[in-house]
Amino acid sequence: MKIHIDIDCFFVSAARIVAPELEHKAVAIGGRSDTKIFTQDAKNQTVNFENSGSFVPTFYKTYENGDDLKSFQDEDGRIRGILTTSSYEARAYGIKTAMSIREALQLCPQLIIKAPNMSLYQELSHKLHEFLARKIPLIEQASIDEFYGDVSGWIKDEEIPEFIDNLRHEIKKELQLPVSIGAANTRYIAKLATTYAKPFGCKTITQYEFDSFVNPIKVEDFAGIGKSMKNKLHAVHIKTLGELRNRKGTVESWGPYAKELYKRVNGESDAEIQTNHKRKSIGISRTFDALYERLELQRRVHVLARHLSFAIMKLKVIPTVFHVSIHYEMNQKSHKNVSLAEIFTEKKFDSLCLNLFLEADIHKRLKVIRLSINCSSFTRDSKKELSLIGFEEEQKMYTLTCKVQKLRVKYGIDTLKFASEL
Repeated sequence: MKIHIDIDCFFVSAARIVAPELEHKAVAIGGRSDTKIFTQDAKNQTVNFENSGSFVPTFYKTYENGDDLKSFQDEDGRIRGILTTSSYEARAYGIKTAMSIREALQLCPQLIIKAPNMSLYQELSHKLHEFLARKIPLIEQASIDEFYGDVSGWIKDEEIPEFIDNLRHEIKKELQLPVSIGAANTRYIAKLATTYAKPFGCKTITQYEFDSFVNPIKVEDFAGIGKSMKNKLHAVHIKTLGELRNRKGTVESWGPYAKELYKRVNGESDAEIQTNHKRKSIGISRTFDALYERLELQRRVHVLARHLSFAIMKLKVIPTVFHVSIHYEMNQKSHKNVSLAEIFTEKKFDSLCLNLFLEADIHKRLKVIRLSINCSSFTRDSKKELSLIGFEEEQKMYTLTCKVQKLRVKYGIDTLKFASEL
């Protein structure tokens, strides 16, 4: 069987370890794009590669003791930002993830807002991974607060309910983290079971219970069914997983992804536990107040390029696909990408990002609210060969980039900057 472990309200649970007085109170963790990297106030920037994704940035500001609601106020005293998670006590007021902090405070004036502490989250996530590795033969970390395990042939199926019940209590005692655990024959159904085990519970779905458990569940509650697929299913009067399972021909006619989705829902498809994940891409983005001035936007591209260059050098990879996207006001977007198989140097990367921005900026009359740079197809994974044109000169620039990297590792990302950033 496969098991799925999910930390309940992870960021809130972590905050309660540091501040036990938050227990049983309506608490939420705020999140706001750190735009200080564009100013002289930039400090304590940390780069993380272990876990990234929703609300877990690659670059983040080191937590400072005392960070609270004030850290989400702008120069005019307005409260900005959204919620990354909230406690169950807060959810009782209708508070949800990704809700604005301002709206959440209207629903629950006594809501306690805490700033994110990414360093603490990474530390606790790492400790839980180590703990699980001692208990389960194969363990996969899917995200900062989510794990999969394979106990097939190690724990008898009839002993699984007792095993996962003991495991959640051991984790709570050892790490003070409440977790919920689901178990089933496939990882996809195990994840679904975890949803119905929360909070701080466990649920095992045997083959005999499969139909009665899966069939009544709404299609949108299954991981992998997003808004678009939900609307498509609803359009043909498929609203539950049971109805989906009964309409195999309809679903599979929509293509390979829908065909695979049907197998997952039906418990026919599974995936091996991967103990190590190779990073396939890395990026950086920032959202800010609507900005029209193009020279300032170009300066911000230079700032983002410097940060991303630092991360790429730390990863020791050579990206070959580069992507810049711009989000404008009025819900307009634009992007440009290019493939380039050459030695990575910061100077060339900086120029490349600026050129991509200039090409992508097609709505020059509109203000910009978000800039993103992404790099992928690392040479360790792709079959691309590096160009030998100008190789000797590139090697010199690479040596310089390495020296700059050492200084930044020792003294901080903001130690050395291009003149174009000032």
